[in-house]
Amino acid sequence: MPTEVVILILFLIASLSAIVARKIHLPFTVALVAVGIVLGNMGLLHPPKLTKEVLFAFFLPGLIFEAAIHLDSRAMLRDIWSITALVVPGVVVSMLVSAAMLVYIGQVFPQIPSVNWPIALLFGAAVAATDPVAVVSILREFGAPKRLRLLLESESLLNDGTGIVIFGLVLGFIDHHLNSAGSIAMEFVRVAGLGALVGLLVALVIAWMVEDLDDAMIVITMTVIAAYGSFVIADGLGVSGVIASVTTGLVMQNRVLAASRYPSVRLSVEEFWDFFAFALNSLIFLLMGFSVNFSQLLSFWPMILLAYLAMTLARIVVVGGVWALLYPTKLHFPASWAVVMSWGGLRGALSMVLALSLPDSLAYKDVVVTMVFGVVILSIFVQGLTIAPLARWLGILSTKEELAAYELARTQAMLAQSVLDELDYLQRHHIASHETLQKIAEEYQSIKEQAQQNIQQNKPQTQLLTTEESLRVQRYLINLQKNRLLEAYHKGSISHDVFEKLNAELDAKLLEIDNMEG
Repeated sequence: MPTEVVILILFLIASLSAIVARKIHLPFTVALVAVGIVLGNMGLLHPPKLTKEVLFAFFLPGLIFEAAIHLDSRAMLRDIWSITALVVPGVVVSMLVSAAMLVYIGQVFPQIPSVNWPIALLFGAAVAATDPVAVVSILREFGAPKRLRLLLESESLLNDGTGIVIFGLVLGFIDHHLNSAGSIAMEFVRVAGLGALVGLLVALVIAWMVEDLDDAMIVITMTVIAAYGSFVIADGLGVSGVIASVTTGLVMQNRVLAASRYPSVRLSVEEFWDFFAFALNSLIFLLMGFSVNFSQLLSFWPMILLAYLAMTLARIVVVGGVWALLYPTKLHFPASWAVVMSWGGLRGALSMVLALSLPDSLAYKDVVVTMVFGVVILSIFVQGLTIAPLARWLGILSTKEELAAYELARTQAMLAQSVLDELDYLQRHHIASHETLQKIAEEYQSIKEQAQQNIQQNKPQTQLLTTEESLRVQRYLINLQKNRLLEAYHKGSISHDVFEKLNAELDAKLLEIDNMEG
C-alpha cells in the first residue's frame, strides 16, 4: 500500500479514536497508543517506522515549537530556578538514580536477571527526560492550575533537549569517546549553549522580518521556517537542534505573537499550530503503538517491571528533592503538586527513539530497547490513565471543572449585555432603523436570558466561588499595580532601585496567588 494512503488511513484512525476517547472520557494519547498496538500486532497496516531521523526531522521541531509558543515567558522567568533544578540536575539525578536502583534491585533479587552498569546507565539516560508530547497533551486535555501546568510543561519541554544531549554523552562515555567528567561537562555546555544561541539568532531574524506584518499566511510560513530551520541549522552544526527549536519558540512567542498589533494574525498563527500539533501528535502516538512488539515485551516482563519501578522511584526522588529545596523559599509549591509532578512524569516517543538509535554493535542493545519500550508503554497506560483521577482526589482539578460551566455562562451573559448596550446606543443616535435594531436585540436578549439560567444551574458552592473570584480580582489588581509601576519608571518619576524592589514584591504576590489557584 502506498505510503500516502497509509498516512491518510492513520489520520482517519486518529480522528475516530479522538471522537471515541472524548465520548468515554479517555486520554487521547492513551487511546492512540492502544489502537496502534492492536493494529500493529494484527499486521493490518505497515506505516513508516518511528526512527530517529523521522522523529527529529519531522515530529520534534514542530511539536516543541508549538509547545514553546504557548508558554508564558514572564511566568517562566519567575519560576526559572524551579524549572532549572528540574531540567539540568534533575535529568542527571534521574538517570543516575534509575541506573543505581536497577543494578541494586537486580542484585538483591537473584530470580530477576541482573543488569550491569552500561545497560543501566543507557536505560537511565533514555528515560531520564519526561516527554513533552505525552505530558503536555494530557495536561491540556484535563486542565490543571496555571503554575503547576507551567512547571510541568516547561520542565518537559526543556529537559527534552537536555535528555538528548545527556544520552549522547553517556553513549560517548561508554564508547570511551569521552573519558572524564570535565570533558562531559564541557561537551554538554557546548552542545546545549550553542543550540540555544542558534535558536535565539534564528528567532530574532524571523521576528525582524515579520515585525508589524498583517498577512497571517506569511507570518505562519515564517514560523514554520523558524521552527524547522533552527533545528536543521543547529543539528547541522553538531549542536542541539531540540534546544534551538525551544529557544526559537520562546523568543517568537514574546517578540512576534505577544507583541503583534494584529489580533487576527496572532489568532491565525495559534490556530494553525494547534491543528499542526494535533496532526503530529496523532501520528506519533499511533506510530509508537505500531512500534511495540507485545509478545517480546511479555517475555521480558520481570526486567521491565523492575525498570519501571526504578524510573518511578527516581522521579519521586528528583521532584521530592526540588520540593524540599524550595520549601523554605517564596518559590515553594504545595506538596500535592509534588505528588502530581512525580506521577505526571510520563515518558514517550523520545525515549523509544533514543533506545532505537543505539548502534547495532552494542551487545546489549536489544535488552535496553525492550526495557525502554516496556517502561514507556507502562508509563503511558498506568500514569496516563490515573494522573487525572489522582489530581482530582488531591483537589487540584476540582475547582477548574466546577467553575468552567459557570464562567462560560457568565461570560456569555456579559457579552450579550455589551451587545444590547451598543444596540441601545445605535437606536438613541438613529444610526439604524428601529425595526432592524429591535430584531437583533430580541436575539441577544434571548442569549442573555439563557446564559443567566445556566449561571443559576451551574453556580458553584459559595465558598469555592468566593475564593476563586477573590484570587482573580487580586491577580488583576496586582497586574494593574505592575503596569502603573512600569509607567512611573519609564516617566522617570521613580528610581531603578525602587522599581526593582516594588516589582519583586508584586511578583512574589503573584507567585503566592499561583500557588493558591486550583
